[in-house]
Amino acid sequence: MADLGEEDADYIRRVIKAQRALEVGGRVLLFLPPAWLLGTAMLGVSKILDNMEIGHNVMHGQYDWMRDPAISGRSFEWDTACPADQWRYSHNYMHHTHTNIVGMDRDIGYGILRMSEDQPWEPYFLGNPVYAFLLMVLFQYGVALHELESERIRAGEIRLADKREVLREIWKKTRRQTLKDYVAFPLLAGPFAPFVFTGNLTANLMRNVWSYMIIFCGHFPDGTQEFSVEETKDETRGQWYFRQVLGSANLTGGKLFHLLSGNLSHQIEHHLFPDMPARRYAEIAPEVREICERYGIPYNSGPLPRQFATVVRKIVKLALPGRAPRQATAEEAVALSVA
Repeated sequence: MADLGEEDADYIRRVIKAQRALEVGGRVLLFLPPAWLLGTAMLGVSKILDNMEIGHNVMHGQYDWMRDPAISGRSFEWDTACPADQWRYSHNYMHHTHTNIVGMDRDIGYGILRMSEDQPWEPYFLGNPVYAFLLMVLFQYGVALHELESERIRAGEIRLADKREVLREIWKKTRRQTLKDYVAFPLLAGPFAPFVFTGNLTANLMRNVWSYMIIFCGHFPDGTQEFSVEETKDETRGQWYFRQVLGSANLTGGKLFHLLSGNLSHQIEHHLFPDMPARRYAEIAPEVREICERYGIPYNSGPLPRQFATVVRKIVKLALPGRAPRQATAEEAVALSVA
């Protein structure tokens, strides 16, 4: 990180410029029915870039050193239903601090799914595959409801009324996004409103499905570990880093794939260094992997189709009562990798 500087600043500015060009171009082309497919694809890619490589990474403070108000991690707002301030707390703090700790990290199932055998089974979870599919196609709304803590409401621990302010912020942001994509732009198109409406709907679906797949492949493929509150209670700094590696998984691919994933394809490196500009993860990944291999620590990495297939299998398996095949503890995982 000693050479952090203009090259990194130029990179994020180029990505933002490309994202804006794709959005403007896509929205213009949606006004021309023969160009619907191209316009929709351009708008979908712009939304993916906005959420993944720009929004997620900027809100981690990866570019705060530039002192540019437009890309400040504290004030950036993104093109999705989830209010940025809620994301900064639920993701940057809760998820990154308590990664894969059952009962603490709400990314384990988003309060909707059973994604760990340590989550007690209840009849509700028979719908796990259905809930997972709905969460995928409506992912921006699932993320928006993250801070609602629906699992605690369902368990009777808190009341919906206790989340009145959270709901107000969610409604405010969701209403703005809905009016923009499904009312304002279609009305501007006049007789071509149906093309613009369906184009926006499809672009949002593209972004939802893509981001769901990337994010779920970051912590739930075969080989990733979950942890209990008890075993992490007196965790040292070194053990915290250890947990980040064991609870995360990478995706292999080319430069374009890494860009479109927001470099969350390097999930292990991201969880070790969340405020490092994400474009740098590819540079440090070989060293991180070498250190893991040297000390016998599993380094989970694989192509998207294979990793996602194991996630789907886990979703289906955990819908059923009883315990799924037991995950190894952190110590057992290391012992197995050495053997």
